[in-house]
This record gives sequence, C-alpha cells and structure tokens, in this order.
Amino acid sequence: MRESLPKVITIPAKPRTTEQQSIQRQLRVAAYCRVSTDDEEQLTSYEAQKNYYTDKIMTNQDWTMAGIFADEGITGTSARKRPEFLKMIRMCRQKKIDIVLTKSISRFARNTVDCLHYIRALRELGVAVIFEKENINTLEADSEILITMLGAFAQAESESISANVRWGKRQAMRAGRAIIQYDRLYAYKKGKDGKPEIIEEQAVVVRSIYDQYLAGASFRMIQERLEAEQIPNVTGSLHWTISAIRGILTNEKYCGDVLLQKTYVSDCINRKVIRNTGQLPMYLVQNHHEGIVERKTFDAAQAELARRNAGKSPSKKNAPTGRASYASKYALSERLVCGECGTLYRRCTWSKRGKRRVVWRCVSRLDYGTKYCHNSPTLDEEILQRSILTAINSVMSQKDKLIQQITSAMEMELIPVPGKSMSLADIEQRLRELNDQTRNLVAEVARTENTAAYTEQLKAIMNEAATLKEQRAHILEYQKTNAQAVQRIEDAATAMEQASCHIYQWDETLIRQLVDTVRVHSADKITVYLRGGVQIDQNMIDPKQNHS
Repeated sequence: MRESLPKVITIPAKPRTTEQQSIQRQLRVAAYCRVSTDDEEQLTSYEAQKNYYTDKIMTNQDWTMAGIFADEGITGTSARKRPEFLKMIRMCRQKKIDIVLTKSISRFARNTVDCLHYIRALRELGVAVIFEKENINTLEADSEILITMLGAFAQAESESISANVRWGKRQAMRAGRAIIQYDRLYAYKKGKDGKPEIIEEQAVVVRSIYDQYLAGASFRMIQERLEAEQIPNVTGSLHWTISAIRGILTNEKYCGDVLLQKTYVSDCINRKVIRNTGQLPMYLVQNHHEGIVERKTFDAAQAELARRNAGKSPSKKNAPTGRASYASKYALSERLVCGECGTLYRRCTWSKRGKRRVVWRCVSRLDYGTKYCHNSPTLDEEILQRSILTAINSVMSQKDKLIQQITSAMEMELIPVPGKSMSLADIEQRLRELNDQTRNLVAEVARTENTAAYTEQLKAIMNEAATLKEQRAHILEYQKTNAQAVQRIEDAATAMEQASCHIYQWDETLIRQLVDTVRVHSADKITVYLRGGVQIDQNMIDPKQNHS
C-alpha cells in the first residue's frame, strides 16, 4: 500500500493596506533654496522659500521629506562657497535623495559649468532636479539643451550685475569717495565726519618707525625695538611682524592720501582678488585727511625702500635662499657683472699696513677661486667710478638724442600684443553682442518645442565667448608684464632730463636711475649699458688724470 503524501495547506496572502502601498512608492524629496545677500527683504524671501517647500513636500502623500537645504546670504557663482548645497550633493551620492526641488536655475547655480556638472552627476545617480519656474525635469531627454541655454543666461545675468556694481564703485572712486577699512589700520580710527581720525599714542609709534628706517635701521631692527619696548600692534599683541612694519612704511594714508583700487576681483565666477599692477587705473585722493607724517618724510621712505629693494644675492654661499635680506647701499652691487662668468661683483675693503683700499671683485672668484672664473680682474673703486662717469658724460652732451632713444624704447614696450588683431575694447564689445544673442536665443526656445535646432547655435556662441575671454586674459597678462618695464624706462627718461650735462661727483641714486648694467671685460675695458638700451664702450680712467 502506497504511503500517502502530506497535505499541503496554502495560506492566502493578506491584501496590502493602503499605508503599506504608500510607503513603497514614496519618493525621498529634498529642496534647495538660496538668497545672495543679507538684506531684510531677501531674508524674508529666504524664509518664504523654506516654508513653501516644507509645506509642498509634507502635504504630498507620494513624497517623504529628505531635507531642506538652504544657503543664506551666499553667492551662487561658485558651488564651493555653498556648504548646504554641497551637503545636499553628498546625500544624493549616498542614495538618500530621489528628487531635488528648486525654484529656478539661477537659484541652483549662476555658473554654467557648475550647473551642468552637478546636474549630469545627479542624473547618473538617478536623481531628478526639478526647476519649477522653467518647468524642467533633468531626467527628461530634452532637458539638457534648455538647461544649457538658461544656465548660460543666468551666468550672463550675474556677470552683468557684477559689471554694474564694479562700474558704480569706480565712479565713486573717480569722485574721490573712499571706503577705508579701520580694523587693520594702525594709528587711525573712524572720526565723527567719517574720515580717519588720528590716535595720538599710536601716531608716535608710526613717526618713530619712519625715523628709524630713514636713519638706516632694517625691518628686523625696528621689530626688535618695538617688541623690546612692549608696544602693542594694531590687534593689541606685543608681537610685530615684518609685513606689518613694511605696511606702515608703504601706506599712503599716513601722509594724508588715499590710493583707491589697489586690488580688484578677477571676475564674478572665480572672485579671485588680484593686486593691481597697472591692469586698471588707480585713483589717488590727496589731502583726504590729516596725515601722521609729512609728505616729504613719506616720499623719502619710499625712495629708501626702492634703494633697499632686495635683488638676488650675488653669493649663493652667503645667501642659500638666493635672496638678500637687505639690499646693498652701493648701486654697483646690483649692476657690475663679470664679462667672463656672468656673476655679479662685490665690494671689498683691503687693509695693508694701516692703509685701506676699496676694490670690486667677482663673487665667483671670491667664493670658488679660479674653479669657474679664471681671469676676472680686481678693480679699484675710484678708477671704476671715474670710468663710469666718463662714459655717462660722453653721451650727456647729446642728452636730447639720448632721451629720444629712451622714449623709442618705451614705445616699443607699448606695441600691441603680437598676433592679436582685436583690442581689449573690441573683445568687450563682442562679448556684449554674444550675450545679447544668447538672450534672444533663449526667448526663441521658449516659443518653440523643437529645441534641438538651437543646439549648434548655442554651442557656437559659447565657444566664441570662451575664446574671446581667453584672449582678454592673455592681453591683460601681457599689459601687466610690460607695465613694470615701461615704468623703469619712464623713470630713466625723467632722470636724464633732470640731470646736469656734466656729472662731476658719484651719486648712488643717479647711477641707479641711469645705469642698467656695467660689464667688465678686462682690467682696462668695461661696457656701460644705460637704461633705454644705450651702450658705451669705455677704457678704464686713472683718477689722477685731469678731466674737465
């Protein structure tokens, strides 16, 4: 008899409740909102955005709250400066968000590159971004072209606003209206009239710093004296830095002036602060307020700073860093070059049987003997100086012609950038035209359903704009590089105009202004190169000879 199989009892599944079905199909929804300033009106809008999205998400049975991410008083031109935005992106990558709601593309990002980068990254993760104002869902096939256009439009709008703000600030500068930051300005506070008011006990310290520096003290010596006397700095600390002392000696506010636009912001996207070295005009407001030091004292300090301006050290043995902490007070230390090895010369004092003799020797010979430089001569200072003066005087009789040569050299520095047919003004005009074309293209897209037809047009506009911006950056960099050379040539021409037709005595300051380099060929011959490109071959002159 066959054994009977056990009876299998099937238990029917319970029908799912409405609550269970709702839980399964609920999507985790987050919202992002932002305002760019701390104005009361915008803060009200900020709170309204948060309340609106909280209510919208919580009242939708298909959604569950994944968070409200809100950046308050922060620019939208860079994602790096928006902590809440970056937090939301991290949660999306952790698969904690399915949908992101935001008011518009301009709230999400005003930088086209950032906007597209994050939208594409979220789309790969399956996260949809819904822009309510434009009615765009980034998971839809035709969304990218619209986002590209509208993102470019938002960036152009941001650039336009930034340009308007810059224009307003520069108009204020032209009118002489100065905005002064007092938190780091030593010896001044904001007065009742809105202008700087002197803090007398700190002003005494400022005058002392100028006096010490002009008396020959180095930055380090001034620092040690201030700290030894336990004089507090601008923050109240007893520790003084070299940069703080240098700042006091170079700040024009201490003689009563204000120099505006020392720095500028590169653009509204990167927002990098750049030192203005000639790219943009500066505005000097003279006698803006009461000065602490006299103008002639301030000017003397600037001349002394220029004289001490540290160049490369002539000896790597003595300065392993390659720079000298205190520039030599002798003009030839920076200009006298060995014709054999190209190394600078150094001033030396020889003493023999109580007699002192000042000579100049090649640094390579001093440091390494004849290992690298074999035949460089030792030059007597008096003979060397007399020979250089003779070379300069030989052309001073033709001073007008020499000034013309210097001016011609300056004009060569100002020639247009090689290979660039468009000027800076032409580039700015063309960028404005492209901006207008982008706006018109966006308006046409809004009136049609066939967005693909506009893809190539938008791509061409964006490529041309990128090329023009690159050209603009190249021109600005070129102008910056040449600005310093042009200034040196202008100084040389001015010094030549003011100099006498015959120089009888050695003047360190005048030599610095006129002479660029002196190359030593032998004990009997040197070549003097003046600023502006004038070259004079000169035989060494014995000072005992009579020179008229």
